[in-house]
Amino acid sequence: MERPIADWLGEEAELLLHTPALVPASRLHLPGPQSVERFVLSDRNPQVLRSLQQLYGHGRLGGSGYLSILPVDQGVEHSAGASFAPNPDYFDPEAIVELAVEAGCSAVASTLGVLGSVARRWAHRIPFLVKLNHNQMLTAPNRHEQILFASVDQAWDMGAVAVGATIYFGSEDSNRELQQVSALFAQAHSRGLATVLWCYLRNPLFEQPEADYHTAADLTGQANHLGVTIGADLIKQKLPETNNGYAAVARALGHGYGKTNPRVYIDLSSPNPVDLCRYQVLNTYAGRIGLINSGGASGSDDVHQAIRTAVINKRAGGSGLIMGRKAFQKPRAEGIALIHHVQDVYLDPAVTIA
Repeated sequence: MERPIADWLGEEAELLLHTPALVPASRLHLPGPQSVERFVLSDRNPQVLRSLQQLYGHGRLGGSGYLSILPVDQGVEHSAGASFAPNPDYFDPEAIVELAVEAGCSAVASTLGVLGSVARRWAHRIPFLVKLNHNQMLTAPNRHEQILFASVDQAWDMGAVAVGATIYFGSEDSNRELQQVSALFAQAHSRGLATVLWCYLRNPLFEQPEADYHTAADLTGQANHLGVTIGADLIKQKLPETNNGYAAVARALGHGYGKTNPRVYIDLSSPNPVDLCRYQVLNTYAGRIGLINSGGASGSDDVHQAIRTAVINKRAGGSGLIMGRKAFQKPRAEGIALIHHVQDVYLDPAVTIA
């Protein structure tokens, strides 16, 4: 990286790069070259371990214990027009896979249709992660409901090494999604596929005038904990931006909500973004299951935001970044450069775990 990481972080450099974390790293299982070894004591079969090793061993971050995944299922989740109009090249699935390969990504995550349309040419060149469910956005009014678009067998048949799914925790549909994805992940493990869970929150009460608690550390942390409970091998979560979600929802309801403990906010987290993210990691069985965060909303400061997110995730003990729209809505060379900026954070020994 030509420009020092501290310069990208500006006034936050000291806070994000040098402030000690509230929860010591000694409490965590940290990423490293032996990241897959943490699964040896688990119930994962050897085929799953091999799939995980393919993920952790591929691309520019191969062997580091960190992951850089390109996700492009936004043609469904955000509509193809909204996602690909900024760069129509990516209406073509092969352009998506080529971007992931040229950028040195650990894997490419997308829909059954996108990956299936080019599987014979590319499935042996880069790990495929097939997203099994999506929220189709044509029902009026739009609903927060993840439904199946693909099966585990279809993912296995095309040569994928992993499957992914989303659960909208807190939504009216969350109980069905939780049970359905749990069964899918059990089937995927029996077929030797790794599993990745997008642990998102969706409920109108989570969005209050003072803050959007969809990114609260306490609520997203619990979503992460539910995700690892059903057998996810990786958790994908939005970077936490606030905290005290339980109290906020209780105020909105006018009565108690969920369960928490004052020590969560005193001993286990603080306003420091690294501490907020570390609480997410703590909830993934103290880092036994890797946490990957998203690159944040797209905008004019994409590089700054992506580098900032990567620094926070790495310093917190996370396992990498999954970044889509920031990369594929740009000319390919710019998208590759952005992904490389993020990967450079994980390759830079000066960015240490807090």
